Amino acid sequence: MSTAQGARRRIVITGMGAVSAAGVGAAPLWAAARDGVSCIRPLRTERPYGGRIKIAAQVPDFDPKAYIAAELLPYCDPFTQFSIVAADEAVAQAGFTGKDVGGDRTAVIIGTGIGGAKTIDDNAYIEYENKGARGDPLAVPRLIPSAAPTTLGMRFGARGPTFALASACSSAAQAVGEAFEMLLAGRADRAIAGGAEACVTNGSVRAWELLRVLTPDLCRPFSVKRNGMTLGEGAAVFILETLEAAQARGATPLVELAGYGTTSDAFDPLRADAQGASRSMKLALESAGITPADVDYLNAHGTATYANDITESEAMGIVFGPKPPPVSSTKPVHGHALGASGGLELVVTISALRAQIAPPTINFLELDPKCPVDPIPNTARKLPIRVALSNSFAFGGINASLVVRAL
Repeated sequence: MSTAQGARRRIVITGMGAVSAAGVGAAPLWAAARDGVSCIRPLRTERPYGGRIKIAAQVPDFDPKAYIAAELLPYCDPFTQFSIVAADEAVAQAGFTGKDVGGDRTAVIIGTGIGGAKTIDDNAYIEYENKGARGDPLAVPRLIPSAAPTTLGMRFGARGPTFALASACSSAAQAVGEAFEMLLAGRADRAIAGGAEACVTNGSVRAWELLRVLTPDLCRPFSVKRNGMTLGEGAAVFILETLEAAQARGATPLVELAGYGTTSDAFDPLRADAQGASRSMKLALESAGITPADVDYLNAHGTATYANDITESEAMGIVFGPKPPPVSSTKPVHGHALGASGGLELVVTISALRAQIAPPTINFLELDPKCPVDPIPNTARKLPIRVALSNSFAFGGINASLVVRAL
């Protein structure tokens, strides 16, 4: 039923799953974020990497054969592998078995910044450096960004709208937000949505290093002496459904997904604009039917690049005034996983609300006067959280904000 036909549907999240530098599962990710345990380790690449950056937030000891059937694996780049494992966890937590979650009215939307980065990197190496070697005949179905959502659609029998969404670092948040809007509009009754990225490859690390946004040591959002982000990888997937449908089958929702806002700065390929980011947050609050004063905790985009943190702080000031709600960035824990980041951070945000604990911004030294926020420095804080906001802001000025609320 559309909003024009009656009261607005209420959308809930009944399951979530994650693969991250903390390991397989949403619980290890939350534990690392809550306890302030950095999962950034020495960089591992299949071929020697000669650059300056020697660290990354990679998924440790991941064996896809333990989770995915042998006949499916040849079609799966690591970003698809991560999405499968995260989706399996989300589906199980939501109380579904196999293809019960699917059907004609189930949508699948997975965000990714790059898609099959490892497949792209490997095939480029074969073509340009290892001439004469046979390439991968399944490279195309492995590298296309739509590989993850279509694979999940087949896995769970989901025959509703299915597509990949690519908006750089806002991809996962936009995927969840667009699924939310789809359910509100009555175009689907259930959605499998989130983001996946496996971008820690030689070529990718080199490209980000040349952009001069990677730190060689510690990621320090909102702090003095911050000097960049750490590249990460992983996936986060969520099961969205109407509250009515969840209650009808006896499911217990984790949270209500109450609001979504998305904007474009239309300003600069690399530099963010505070007006665009603030409009995204305002639209999310308006979508949820709440005021800025209702927000108890904000999970920031918080990349720890010098300019981004200043701009995001300015945007928060526009929305919330001189005293924004407590803010943390968990990227020093799980890295900046590009198209998956908004999903990983939504897992953390939901977990924070459910635990009534705001995770810390680790590696923090001293507040930058240009970032007038309460960053929850270094140690988690017990905090009454009924409403939380999660921000994702991408290169090109694509912004997405999600509001979750306790039921």
